[in-house]
Amino acid sequence: MKSSPTVALAWAVVGLALGQTGPQAPQPAKLQVLIVTGQSTGGHDWRATTPVLRKILEDSGRFEVRVTEEFRGAGADTLAPYDVVVVNYYDNRRANLRWGDSADNALLNFVRGGKGLVVYHFSLAAFDGWTEYEKICGANWRTNNGHHSARHDFTVTVGDPDHPITRGLKTTFAEANDELYANLRWQPAGAFHVLATAWDDHARYPQGERQPLAGPGAAEPILWTVNYGQGRAFVTALGHDAEAMKNVGFAVTLARGTEWAASGKVTIPAPPELK
Repeated sequence: MKSSPTVALAWAVVGLALGQTGPQAPQPAKLQVLIVTGQSTGGHDWRATTPVLRKILEDSGRFEVRVTEEFRGAGADTLAPYDVVVVNYYDNRRANLRWGDSADNALLNFVRGGKGLVVYHFSLAAFDGWTEYEKICGANWRTNNGHHSARHDFTVTVGDPDHPITRGLKTTFAEANDELYANLRWQPAGAFHVLATAWDDHARYPQGERQPLAGPGAAEPILWTVNYGQGRAFVTALGHDAEAMKNVGFAVTLARGTEWAASGKVTIPAPPELK
């Protein structure tokens, strides 16, 4: 799948900053990424979004990416070669699509031991009732928790400009034609760290919305992190589909968030349009 011109230009600038053209400076070894996918539902098409996730990460120049469409039965050896796992998976609340104890524990121990996890968009709805997955996500889409108005343009506001993922980014940037997740089921305060929010305008919801809408709107967390054992999780609620994933803000925060989850630091520079 081709990158949009805007995203392609952003990564071209990033490539120059990383020394990928012209005289070659010594480059750090590429971080190893495993995207776990293979199931989704409704408008969340893993076949369309997984190649975009892979391309965004590889185009940053910082990652080598592999994809598995079958993680059930995986173990510690499956994850041993990797620095970070990106989850693009939804089990449809079907027992036969759960990964199983071996894979579940392998992922948890992978992160606890100091590696990284990235939870992408509707993967927040996966694995209802798996307590440790819910802890590592920080928040989840669950029954009576999780809704959004019709997709629209909105502004992402950076609340922590000092975190490595958001350091150097503009305090606000546009997100075009995306879903804005709201009213998720959150872990207790202190279990997660919000990086950025977006204003959820309650006037956009139809009358009779079944979940509570208190006041005119709310600043909803849209990017956040979780520390889990010795490891790190980055969560993005952005990027509903391949079209929404063309937004530069989504691409840059995904790449920087993945690098932070994998290594605890960020070397990918902000492109000029986000400075």
